[in-house]
Formats: sequence, structure tokens, C-alpha cells
Amino acid sequence: MKQQQLPASPPPKHFGAGCPEPRPHVAPASSGGPAHGMGWRRRRRPFSLLPFLSLRDYGFCMAALLLFCLGSLFYQLNGGPPHFLLDLRHYLGNSTYLDDHGPAPCKVLPFPSQVVYNRVGKCGSRTVVLLLRILSERHGFNLVTSDIHNKTRLTKNEQMELIKNISTAEQPYLFTRHVHFLNFSRFGGDQPVYINIIRDPINRFLSNYFFRRFGDWRGEQNHMIRTPNMRQEERYLDINVCILENYPECSNPRLFYIIPYFCGQHPKCREPGEWALERAKMNVNENFLLVGILEELEDVLLLLERFLPHYFKDVVSIYKNPEHRKLGNLTVTVKKTVPSTESIQILYQRMRYEYEFYYYVKEQFHLLKRKFGLRSSNGNSSPRPEFAIPSPLETEEPVTEDEEQDDEKWLEDIYKR
Repeated sequence: MKQQQLPASPPPKHFGAGCPEPRPHVAPASSGGPAHGMGWRRRRRPFSLLPFLSLRDYGFCMAALLLFCLGSLFYQLNGGPPHFLLDLRHYLGNSTYLDDHGPAPCKVLPFPSQVVYNRVGKCGSRTVVLLLRILSERHGFNLVTSDIHNKTRLTKNEQMELIKNISTAEQPYLFTRHVHFLNFSRFGGDQPVYINIIRDPINRFLSNYFFRRFGDWRGEQNHMIRTPNMRQEERYLDINVCILENYPECSNPRLFYIIPYFCGQHPKCREPGEWALERAKMNVNENFLLVGILEELEDVLLLLERFLPHYFKDVVSIYKNPEHRKLGNLTVTVKKTVPSTESIQILYQRMRYEYEFYYYVKEQFHLLKRKFGLRSSNGNSSPRPEFAIPSPLETEEPVTEDEEQDDEKWLEDIYKR
């Protein structure tokens, strides 16, 4: 009987030195238990604070949180929420149990402690400054004035120096000077509340033209102090000749006067055109609490007393006082004459951007008056020459009950701007 020959075993495989022979993969048992002959460990999910989120969702949430924090930081660095939140907190008051469950506390609106009146020349500013001197003594705010009257355009260094001087003044203060709009935030300062008053551009030009030559009722020779180098032929130059023959004083860019006070210090603000006009409108909306109309000065004072009571309380009663009226009459320009109709029409064409801005401000001012139930009437306006200038605004009707709004809510929105 032949022996059954076993098949020869395959030759052993050789692996590199130190390399163990790889183990065959053993699948886990179907029962879920460990396989025979070796151990098997179940894989665990990574630990997560939010077990219902996947790792990708968790990473997305963390990235969104990081972006929110960075955005909030940049917003605060640019003068964002902190100041607003402080004012809002001041308005709402500190929340306590009694606040929430007791009688409603008396809400006191936060008042601006920094006010700038960058007054436009020959727009009633001397009358207002007289009132401010009386009010500052009565209410105890710091009235900061300037001896510089003829420098409205500033270099960058001059802007920085002036803003620094204004910002370090004792608060609450009201600073007043003939100067074009200054952007405090551009130089890292807190943007103050701006106020101003303008008037009909041609009337303003005529007032300035004769004031430079003949002064006002405060003194016979005060015009000689302001314009000592003016030649006699220039001093007595007929206004119609100046306009019709296009003298520099009666043409652009000298006639482009009001808009730069609201446009700012940019060189293009001195060039008559749409760019300066639109920028001036934007600044009126964003940085000025009130821009009034001189022809309706009493209503301007009423609104200032309403908006800024810590500065202008009782201003209307002081303004109506006969003694103050007597002082105010001394600032009226003397020897004014009315140009011809032809000259007026030429001036209007040369000052079309000034008039577009004037009508825009007048419309905004009338809207404010309507919110507070004031009649937009020109009955108290100063006399003006009769010339044909198309006006887009008609006299406003008295406010009706349907148009009344919550004044306190509206004031709150103003202070948040």
C-alpha cells in the first residue's frame, strides 16, 4: 500500500529585518461579540459639546462666531455701538424690580454735551450769539467763541488743532465760529451735534455786499475797521454795475458761499456743482440736529428750545424782550439798496446751486415744524425785494390731527442719529 504523499509546504516568505509578518484581517463575528482568536474594539464617536451637530456644523458655528466678534470689534473702533448703547441706557434708566413692576419711571432724554454752531455769515448769527451769551450765564454751559472771523477753510493740521481745542473744552459746551463743516470722527474725535441757520441766498449776498462797505448801526466807522484797504471807488461801486459787468465779488466762486459751510473742508466743496450740493445735503441729514431759516427765526428758536433745552430754555422770551430787540436792531446792515430786476435774475442763475440747497433745507425745516404743529408762515419774515424767483415751496397749512406724531419718540430718534 502506497503512502499518500502530502503536498509540499510553500517556501517561507522573507520580510525585511524587524518587520513582523502581517496578520490576516479577521472580520468581527455576526453576533456582535469579539472574533475567535483575537480581540476587537468598537469605534467611538469623538466627544462633542453638541452631540446633535456634526463636526462640520460645529466648525461652521465657530467660524460664524469669530466673524461676528471681529465685525463687532471693527464696528466699535469706528465709533459704533458703545456710545449709542450708553445713551440708550441713560434714556431707559437702570432696570430694577421696581422699574419693571412699579410705576413707570420718568424718562429723561440724554442731552448733547457738545454742540457746534458753525455759523454762516450774514444769516442772523450775531443776533443768535447775543442770545447765547445771555443763555450761557443763565444755564451754566460753556460758550466757546473764536476771535477768528475770516478763515473758514482750514488745512489738515489746522483742522486737527481746532478739533483738539474744541474737544478738550469743558462740557457741556457750545462752540461757535464762522467755519466750514468739520468731520471730528475723521480725526478720532467724538462727532458733536451741529446747528446752523441760513437765509435766502440773494438777500444774504446783498446784506454782505453793503455790510462790507457801510457796516451796521453799531457804529459809523465799524466798516472802516473791517475793510480798511477798500478803495473809495470800490466802496461806492453800484451793485448793478458789479453784477452786470461780472465783477469778481458778484460772480462765482464768490457767490458760492452757503453750501461749503455744510459740505466741509474738501477742495471740491468750494467748486459750484452737484458734488458739493449733494455732500452738503448728506451732512445736513446725518450731522445737523437743526438747520433753520432766518426768515422764520422765531420758529427756529422755538425748535432749538425744544431740542436743546439745556442750552436754549427761555430763548424765545429773551428774544422778544424789548431790551434785546433794541440790541438786535443795531446789527442791521445800513444803506442797502435793491438791484434791478435784470441784475436779480442774473444773480439767481449764478446761484442756482445755492437756491437748490436753500429750498431743500427750507422744506426739511417746514417738515420739522409740521411735526410740532407750528404753522409755516412767512408773515414775520424780513422784507425782501420783489423779484421773480420760482419757489417750489408753498406756505404750509396748519398740521392736522391725522398728521401729528409722538414728539418724544421722534426726539429720541434724533438723539440717536
